[in-house]
Amino acid sequence: MTRALISVSDKTGVIDFAKGLRAAGIEIISTGGTKTALEEAGIETISIDEVTGFPEMMDGRVKTLHPKIHGGLLGRRDSESHMEAMEKEAIQPIDIVCVNLYPFKETILKPETTEADAIENIDIGGPSMLRSAAKNHAFVTAIVDPVDYAIVLAEIQQEGYTTLATRRKLAAKVFRHTAAYDALIGQYLTEAVGEKEPENLTLTYTRKQDLRYGENSHQEAAFYQAALPMSYSIASAVQLHGKELSFNNIRDADAALRIMREFTEPTVVALKHMNPCGIGSGETIFSAWEAAYAADPVSIFGGIIVLNREVDLVSAQAMTQLFLEIIIAPSYSEEALAVLKTKKNLRLLQVDFSNVEGNANEMVSVLGGLLIQQDDRAMEEPESWTVVTDRQPTKEEQAAMAFAWKAVKHVKSNAIVVANQQQTLGIGAGQMNRVGSVKLAIEQAGAKAGTAALASDAYFPMDDSVEYAANHGIKAIIQPGGSIKDQASIDMANKHGITMVFTGVRHFRH
Repeated sequence: MTRALISVSDKTGVIDFAKGLRAAGIEIISTGGTKTALEEAGIETISIDEVTGFPEMMDGRVKTLHPKIHGGLLGRRDSESHMEAMEKEAIQPIDIVCVNLYPFKETILKPETTEADAIENIDIGGPSMLRSAAKNHAFVTAIVDPVDYAIVLAEIQQEGYTTLATRRKLAAKVFRHTAAYDALIGQYLTEAVGEKEPENLTLTYTRKQDLRYGENSHQEAAFYQAALPMSYSIASAVQLHGKELSFNNIRDADAALRIMREFTEPTVVALKHMNPCGIGSGETIFSAWEAAYAADPVSIFGGIIVLNREVDLVSAQAMTQLFLEIIIAPSYSEEALAVLKTKKNLRLLQVDFSNVEGNANEMVSVLGGLLIQQDDRAMEEPESWTVVTDRQPTKEEQAAMAFAWKAVKHVKSNAIVVANQQQTLGIGAGQMNRVGSVKLAIEQAGAKAGTAALASDAYFPMDDSVEYAANHGIKAIIQPGGSIKDQASIDMANKHGITMVFTGVRHFRH
């Protein structure tokens, strides 16, 4: 190995790496800021224009896109015709390419970035050199990540060259890196032109955490974060205490955060197995905790808790009285944190609640494909609802229906929620028929059903659900409407003096 080309935006470790190459007798071609940094460190370099015989031009846009660079990278050392062509054109082989790319991601994450700034930070020469080197990895070592400097130097110092196994691994890493880089650029420009359903969907994520196992102990799993992080997410959460998150922890915590987006008043969401088991609101976060706990003091055991206000001491003391898996909040008082940390395995997460809107789309994998849809963020207002029964709702009933409607959209279908103005009282989730969910929710609500409203995520296909609800004290029902048998349900409601509201919006959640 006789010649390396180094041109990096991230200069972490590059000085020591270059010194190691020079000590091994490898000469270094460099450019721009990298060349300056190396020479200031006393490392001799060769400039790009010395190699190409052509000056940099167009503000540095054109400098490495030259046959004497790419010929040196792509020429096969085992091909007589390649080597003859290189000799004829005075092209010297380049054995190592160490390049990382213009900071496109870092640029577009800045709020003040213009589209012109973003475009200027699209690297062309860097990916081209990396791809050339990685394609020819049988002979050329391509390095894109400073973490790999040490292994490359170690092999050169020991053997005088890198092993094929290492070059293959590094080549695969290069293509992953350039693919992710291009995917991010494609995503940025696609959004800029307003394309909603592109013919090719290119997504890029970065591994955040290796997980011990997946949904079950025999399944391997890992946690990846979107290349452009979203602050209101489990992927961006700061863990303050407790065991490492598991696959199921992450999915449950995500579901709980989705629910919390519906509420602005002090609210606590308790969740188990992707369904809420209790939601409570109040004038203080502690009163909200009391309401959420009282909603289902049995199912909350081992649950996930999200609070949308700072956790105070009294709330922390109450929560430590039972076993919980995770607590998520925007902040914790010092006293509360000290109390909660006495629970050795309790996971405490801090999440930024300043922007809870989240992604515009959500994705679900299927065998051989991917479903993508707009996130269900429909925020209907009571003014848009239609009262379809003879009796109009009271102010209290309308408030209870509004609360139940916020909750039911996050319960697995078929979904029924019985709630008052600030607390879920009964939840029926995931049943194969709607009346089954009604029975579960009303049974859990018990005697309190008579002072509550009932919400259904989709229409009633028969009047049996309304009849069952009426026979157990329900006086207010909210549902989307839209069944060919809506009138039967309306008639049943009128028969029992129930007020019923149609929202016109369905909220299936499978």
